Amino acid sequence: MTLFSPAELRTLLARPLTDAECELAHGLTEDAFFGEVGERLTDPPQRGVKSVAVMVAARLLTNPGGLRSEQAGGMLQSYADSENGVALSTDERRRLRRAVGMASGASSLSIAPEDVAPPMTLWRAQ
Repeated sequence: MTLFSPAELRTLLARPLTDAECELAHGLTEDAFFGEVGERLTDPPQRGVKSVAVMVAARLLTNPGGLRSEQAGGMLQSYADSENGVALSTDERRRLRRAVGMASGASSLSIAPEDVAPPMTLWRAQ
């Protein structure tokens, strides 16, 4: 599956990347996506997936350790708790889940038997 091309990643980062760097970033991004949405990710990917994928890969290559802030005097460094490596941010997770048709927020579930439950119509913004 191709989430983005090496040329797209190189263009976004505006710097040269080796083929190995592009391949690693793509593989880790794809793995993170499958971990989040599983087999709902199609080949070719749904609209909206590429923009999230290329941003995740770019972040991975520019800030692989998840450094959040750094101070020179006194050498203070702060790292994002869960964003080391390829962990998806809340916004990336929401956008990815929406792109593959998964709910990204709270929802309700009716456990009433079918013959008792009122008919439900799902509304989805187009």
